[in-house]
Amino acid sequence: MKVVIIGAGVVGMTTAWRLANDGHEVTVMERRDGPGLETSFANGGQLSYSYVAPLAGPGVLSKVPGWLLRPDSPLRFRPGLDPAQWRWLLQFVRSCTSAASDATTRRLLRLAFYSRDLMQAFAADHAIDFDLARRGKLIVHRDPAAFDAARRLLDFQATLGCEQQALDRAATVALEPALAGIRDQIAGAIFTPSEEVADCHRFCVGLARLLQGRPGVALRFGTAVQAIERQGGRVSGVRTERGLEAADAVVVAGGIGSVALLRPHGLRPPLWPLKGYSITVPVSDGASAPHISVTDSARKIVYARIGNTLRVAGIADLTRPDTRIDARRAGTLLAETRALFGGLARHATLDQLQPWAGLRPATPSGLPLVGQSRVPGLWLNIGHGALGFTLAMGSAGLLGDAMAGRQPAVQAQDYSAALA
Repeated sequence: MKVVIIGAGVVGMTTAWRLANDGHEVTVMERRDGPGLETSFANGGQLSYSYVAPLAGPGVLSKVPGWLLRPDSPLRFRPGLDPAQWRWLLQFVRSCTSAASDATTRRLLRLAFYSRDLMQAFAADHAIDFDLARRGKLIVHRDPAAFDAARRLLDFQATLGCEQQALDRAATVALEPALAGIRDQIAGAIFTPSEEVADCHRFCVGLARLLQGRPGVALRFGTAVQAIERQGGRVSGVRTERGLEAADAVVVAGGIGSVALLRPHGLRPPLWPLKGYSITVPVSDGASAPHISVTDSARKIVYARIGNTLRVAGIADLTRPDTRIDARRAGTLLAETRALFGGLARHATLDQLQPWAGLRPATPSGLPLVGQSRVPGLWLNIGHGALGFTLAMGSAGLLGDAMAGRQPAVQAQDYSAALA
C-alpha cells in the first residue's frame, strides 16, 4: 500500500519507520527542511515510561487559581475568543476526576511499556547515536504531604507494572549528590530505575538516515501539505504546492497543525497546544549537574542529562498557538536551575542556553488519538501532548498493526481515532 505520512516529528518518523518495515511504500511530507525541527526539537528528553499520568487529575483544579496568580507558575492560562479553546477546557474539566484519571493512566502505561520494549529493541539493533541512556528518574518532593501521597501511590503503581522505591532525604542526596544544595528542602523522592533519556531531535535525524535510500521510501522535506484529497468519499492523496501526491492511505501525524488539515473533512479532534519551554545548559562541571533525571514535583520542571548538556524543560502555557519565546518563562527555567544545582549556569545568559518553545498537541483527557478515522483511508497519530517521545514507538506499532489487520499488542480501542 502506498502511504503518505504528514509530519516528520518523532511521531511521524517512527510511523514511517514502522510502516516501511511492514513493506508499505512510504512518503513523508514535512514543511520544515528536516526531521524533528518543531515540537520534537528540544523537548525534555525524558523517556518517562512509568510517569504518564495525565495533566487532568483530581487535584489539578484546586491548584489552578494559585498557579494563575504566580508569574513563575507551571501553568499559565490566557483566555482567547477561539471556541475550540473553551471546548477543550470544558472537556479537560470533565476529565479531572479520580476515575477518569486512573483509567487514562492505565491505558497510557500499557502504551508506554509497549513503546519502551520497541525502543529498546530498536536501540539494540541499530547503531544510531542519540544519547540514549538508562539512568533512572527521581521525582523530588519538597512538601511532606505531597511525598506521603506519592508513597501511597507506590502499591497502585506496582499493580500496573512500575518498579519504584521511596527514598528519604539522605538516600535521595546519596543517589544524586547534585541535589546536596537543597538537602534541607527535600522531604523525599520516588526513584524509578527503568527510565531513560535521549535526544529526540537526533533520534528523528537517525531514523531519517536509516530510511533514506531505502526502496519505496521518500522523505520530502520543505514540502507543506495544503490539503488532503478525497475521491468517491475515500482518501486519494495530498495536495502540495508541487501538485498532487497520490496515496492509498494518509497518516496525519502533524501535531497541532493537523487540526486545520482535518477540519474540511468534518473531523475535529480535541487538540489544543500546551506551549512548553526548554533551555539547554552546557555541563562543564560534572559535580554540579545531575546524572540521574530529576523532576521537581512542585515546580513541574524536568532536568535530563543528555550527553554533555542538561536539558531543562517545563511550563504549560494554555495560550495562543505560537512559538515565540517569552523571556520571563524561559528565565524561570534558568532561575530554577541555578537554585537547584548551585553554580550551574551561574554566569550564562539566557541567549547562551538556546531557549526554545514548542507546541505540545494535547487532548483534554491526555490520551492520544491513534487509528482509523471516520474517513476511509485517513489515519491519525496525534494528540500525545508532553509524551510524544515516550509514546512514539508504541503509537507507531499500534498504527502499523491496525493498518496491517494484525492483532494489536495493546487494546486499540483505548486510543481510537474513530470519534475524531
